[in-house]
Amino acid sequence: MLVKPDGVKRGLVGEIISRFEKVGFKIVAMKMVWVDRHQVAQHYKDEKEYLTSVGQRTLDDYQKFGFDPGETLGTSDAYEIGGMVRKWNMDALTSGPLLAMVLEGVNAVEIVRKMVGPTNVTMAPAGTIRGDYSIDTPVLATLKKRPIKTIVHASGNVEEAEFEMKLWFKESEMFDYKRVGEEE
Repeated sequence: MLVKPDGVKRGLVGEIISRFEKVGFKIVAMKMVWVDRHQVAQHYKDEKEYLTSVGQRTLDDYQKFGFDPGETLGTSDAYEIGGMVRKWNMDALTSGPLLAMVLEGVNAVEIVRKMVGPTNVTMAPAGTIRGDYSIDTPVLATLKKRPIKTIVHASGNVEEAEFEMKLWFKESEMFDYKRVGEEE
């Protein structure tokens, strides 16, 4: 889980941490970092299948709102657009400090994803982090040639979470401890 630079710059770190602690998640690793492009390039995959799916979501948003991606982006190719979005994401994640953390708990990945809300923040319900704090739209972001200001990143599945934990933390930076109320 990351609080992205847009969330840090808006002073939302404490609120976000508080939400996860209140539902019972245990923070087993946490640090503020200002990452370089090399680390971010590992976070945002440079793989054709991934980039094509990202580009297709952008194309779907354009179609939904009646915009011509060829006119705005110079292409209608999902793979090329995915590459643009990856670059924008890398620019955004390196634009300031971010907070990286590992949360532990029952069904952590699934529940954290539910708590943060959809990456298309226009569809994020009230009560989710994105629904409560992001006022951006996919189309506005694309027209401005930047990623959607989603405030946070949450791993999409357990495999992704395991990869990202190793990317963001050394084993010595992760802690196993008991919270009050946990069985000894």
